[in-house]
Parts: sequence; C-alpha cells; structure tokens
Amino acid sequence: MDATKKDCILVEAAKAFARWGFKKTSVDDIAKGAGVAKGTVYLACESKEDLFFQVVEREVAAWVGEVAKLIDPNVPADELLARMSFAGMAYLESHPLVQDLLFGKTSDLLPSRQDRFQQLRALGTSHVVEVLRLGVVQGIFRPELDCEEVASLLQDLQLTTYIFHNHPTNRDARIARRGVAGLDLVLNGIRAHEGKIPKIPALVFPPVHPQTR
Repeated sequence: MDATKKDCILVEAAKAFARWGFKKTSVDDIAKGAGVAKGTVYLACESKEDLFFQVVEREVAAWVGEVAKLIDPNVPADELLARMSFAGMAYLESHPLVQDLLFGKTSDLLPSRQDRFQQLRALGTSHVVEVLRLGVVQGIFRPELDCEEVASLLQDLQLTTYIFHNHPTNRDARIARRGVAGLDLVLNGIRAHEGKIPKIPALVFPPVHPQTR
C-alpha cells in the first residue's frame, strides 16, 4: 500500500479511536474519515485490533521522538529531566490514546496483545534511561544507579501527578508545582546532608499472603 494513503488511514483511525473508543469505532467509520473503501483499510491492517495497535504504536513513537529532541549532551542531565517531564505531560494532554496506554487501560481492553502494549509502554521510558546514563557520565548521578528502574519510577511519578491533579481548578499550576516537587524529591531527596549522600540501607519486605475471607 502507498505510504501516504496508509498514513492517512492511521491518522483518521487515531481520531476515531480517541473520540469514540476502540469498541464503538467501526472500520466503516475509519474508511469514511479517510475517504477510502472499507477493503482499502484492510490492506493497511489485519484486523481492527491490529489497526488499533498500529495507531498506538505510531503515537508512542511520535511522543518519544518529540521528547528525544530535547536531549542535548551539553545540558546537565537533571535540567534535561525537568524539560522532558513537562514536554511529556503536554503531549499526554492532547493524545488520549497514549494516556490510556500508560494508565494500563489499553492492555485491559485487548489482553491478547498485553505483552506488545507493555513493550510500547517501556518504550516511553527509553529517552529517560538515556538521560539518566548521560547524567552518570556527567558525574551528576551516582554510577551505580539502576537507570531502567529509576526511569520507570519517574514515569509512574509523572502519571500519578497527572491523574490526581488533572482537574479544572488551577490545574496547570497544580501539575507544574507537583511536578517540580517530585523531581526535586527524586534528585535531591529530603535529607539534609553535607558532601557524600548517605547510603540507603537494604530493605527486606515480608512475603505477601493472600487474604482469606
């Protein structure tokens, strides 16, 4: 299929899925929006489920690409994290399909593709991992830092901020303030210290047993 035509189908599919949701969107709706026959849509995908995955994959790739543009090895990594955090938040605001992916709604919707959606979710932290590693090289972050795990935690923090403070009343100011406080907590901690940062002791969590009713 012609790349331009397929891109048009994906764009219209993204609009339809974002507006009506996966279940209520039909292939006929997408074909009508793209100005093509229903059969042409199926030349771009194997099924509506496959088309939905392609749309989400495309939007995640665009999200990662936009945030990755901010990465400059000449800028301190902690400053880059702040810039990327707010740029990522702004992208989520206008891309509900990426929101649903990160909040786990997409995997619940199509459990048969859960593993592939999890891979897309992990892709969303790839640029953060890159900046954390840059920070280690710059001497800003600790060399023993678990960059993958910290990147995942930063993403969870960002999403939590978005969920609990995304309401009409002074929303932007609340999100910005909470985002700054969260990054400050991650980067500087809450301990007052001089010189060397104290080593965090190993934590041992007790086993979790299912509750009986």
